Amino acid sequence: MPSMRSLIIIIANPASRTFSRAKIGRAELLLQQQGFRTEVCLTNHRDHARVLASDAVRKKPYCIIAAGGDGTINEVINGMAMSEIPLGILPLGTTNVFAREISLPLDIDGAVGRLAMETMREISLGRIITPAQDRYFCLMAGIGFDAKTVHDVSGTLKKLSGEGAYIWSGIKNMLFYSPEELSFSSDGKAYSGYTAIIGKARRYGGDYLATPDADIGEPALRLCLLTDRSRYALLRFAYGILRGTHLRDPNVTYIRATDITIAGHAHIQLDGDYFGVTPCRIITAPNALHIMQ
Repeated sequence: MPSMRSLIIIIANPASRTFSRAKIGRAELLLQQQGFRTEVCLTNHRDHARVLASDAVRKKPYCIIAAGGDGTINEVINGMAMSEIPLGILPLGTTNVFAREISLPLDIDGAVGRLAMETMREISLGRIITPAQDRYFCLMAGIGFDAKTVHDVSGTLKKLSGEGAYIWSGIKNMLFYSPEELSFSSDGKAYSGYTAIIGKARRYGGDYLATPDADIGEPALRLCLLTDRSRYALLRFAYGILRGTHLRDPNVTYIRATDITIAGHAHIQLDGDYFGVTPCRIITAPNALHIMQ
């Protein structure tokens, strides 16, 4: 049992679809009943969670909790990666992919109950480097079609319908998407293709297993690359991910990698949020984060 001086800092995103002050209050109460002190920090702009997490690390808390969706978790990770402070999760997002990846209950009581068990593990992260940015991710980097879909999602529609906003954006992009060919260099081997998912974790978009043998504990990535630019091939690829059959598609290259360089021009999303454009290099950051699960 922690002492009464053990501090937990909760970084919460009020813009998360299932956020409510009552849920944060409930989490605080449950943690306080376990003997913790709590401090809540609310974000008010994009990337604010990263700044708050960086500030929180300097206070040396027992752990930092990201209360929000996968985008909030990504920001918090980027503020605390490579520190000794563990990360906890309160899943308050649209799809909560990372919470599903670590089999965390999606309700407040269940999630806090797991945190109170004080079970920790080390995980490895992905790291993406572009001429303009350098950032960690815990789930995936999407290159091409899905990143363009994320780029075009209406914030208002996302707030109202959650996953429906992504589906609508995906349908619109499926009709008009015309990708450029991209060059991939992975651990000394060359590939070409039009859209890719670079997985650090198994799950994608919920419980779909886009990179089914990826492991957040392993310092490695999985490159799932579509090598045909036709709209039919893209539709078959997307449908295959939903059905779990995409890796049998002859137009899909699937490899294990630790260092991937991408040349050409395409949109990038990280952990479900828009990031920027290629070119880029993606590597691994071994044992970069402690998580409570």
